[in-house]
Amino acid sequence: MELVRGDALYRQLANAIRSDIQSGEYPPGSLLPSESALCERYGVSRPTVRQALAALRTEGLIIVQRGKGSFVRAAAGAPAVTLERAITRSAGRYVDPETEWSQVESPTVYRATTDATTGPLLGLDEGEAVFGCDRLMTHQPTGTRALLRTVIPFATAAGADLGNDPMRPQAELYAVLEAAGHRLTWHERVSARVPAPDEAAVLRLPEGVPVMVIRRVTGGNDGPLLLEETRISAEATQADYVITPQGRATARRSRAGTTG
Repeated sequence: MELVRGDALYRQLANAIRSDIQSGEYPPGSLLPSESALCERYGVSRPTVRQALAALRTEGLIIVQRGKGSFVRAAAGAPAVTLERAITRSAGRYVDPETEWSQVESPTVYRATTDATTGPLLGLDEGEAVFGCDRLMTHQPTGTRALLRTVIPFATAAGADLGNDPMRPQAELYAVLEAAGHRLTWHERVSARVPAPDEAAVLRLPEGVPVMVIRRVTGGNDGPLLLEETRISAEATQADYVITPQGRATARRSRAGTTG
């Protein structure tokens, strides 16, 4: 590797490995040489190799599988999982969208309070009492894992007679809220970020793979009623939506109320 004065050595190494990937020497899906082999080939130290690989991982060019090594990211194809985000009714009843999913373990139900994220989404101050339920799910056809969280304010649970069993399946929750007299609406926000270490471990994400976060707020007659959050591999997943047109006034209100 020909060194260039003034540029960090690990960046030069990252550029060299990137060039070799682009030339096809390391094709998509292939295993890169070991750290010691890269040290010998490019004439650099092990810390330099590790910095270069970290930079390529941040770019999304390679992924790291613990115990196996660094792999060139495979060419992008169709994601393995499609999350159907439409709200479906059949014969006057809401339809459960999780037919291909099963629980990895029993749900965790708890009492909590709103924080800087959940409070604004639910139209509440921080510290307001809520019920929470966390579920770890697996997609049966592909083995992809998802973390599902439902957050229900105490006021919603009391107003819809959910106090004894606030964490019901999604379709049943919607039906109970509608039976309580609410005209339901839904709003979603989708983002992606670097996963926390515990999220990566639970979701079994390779290093360098972001987590997709989908937050759905169910609204009623007087404002937000509950929050549902899905966390899943952004590489393995696509979210599928049915889009319906809004009137101009409705669209303006929607934009005005959407921040962050």
